[in-house]
Amino acid sequence: MANDDLKEVFRSKQKYIIDTNCLDMGVMDVLLSKNIISQCDYDSLRQVEAVPAKFNRDAMSLLNKSSNPQTFIHLRLALLDKYWVIEQIDKELPTPTSRLHQPELGQSTNGKLLS
Repeated sequence: MANDDLKEVFRSKQKYIIDTNCLDMGVMDVLLSKNIISQCDYDSLRQVEAVPAKFNRDAMSLLNKSSNPQTFIHLRLALLDKYWVIEQIDKELPTPTSRLHQPELGQSTNGKLLS
């Protein structure tokens, strides 16, 4: 469910993502490591890396065609530390995914209490 919701929001923000060049090879490195994109797709994106708008358009097209059930979850996580666009995407989601993989305040992680 969360991946489908994220996919729709990313699609609605596609023009923004392309215009602001939110995607880069660092994000693609993460997606390759998670087996979201193939080595062949990664290599194809490297060939257009120097033209940011084309790169972002091609990357979004590739991700929108993906059949991986966690594509947009991993895309969001790859962008999380890098771009504030995630805040804009999270605002449009019907369910609170902004807390995915993020501990609550006061929750213990690895024996340490967060404050």
